[in-house]
Amino acid sequence: MAPDPSIPDRTAEAARRSADREKLARDLPEPSFGRRMGQIGILGWAILMPILLGILLGRAADRHFETGIFFTAPAILIGAAIGFYSAWTWMHRQ
Repeated sequence: MAPDPSIPDRTAEAARRSADREKLARDLPEPSFGRRMGQIGILGWAILMPILLGILLGRAADRHFETGIFFTAPAILIGAAIGFYSAWTWMHRQ
């Protein structure tokens, strides 16, 4: 019995997908170890800098208004939220 030409051949489709994946792997190789470490460093600074800025601004406001840690604590949380959001968006652009 001859194969029906209207039914797609699964083996040929799987072979085509495999060839496409191999071509993509050759065209876009995995980043090097150094590049990955650089990405981790950028993410660390993207998260840390807004937190440090929050501490700096919060402490300055607390000293000015003599309020203990009333402004520092929320400023740290806001800085962390900004830092994690910026790291999240940077990772999704990569």
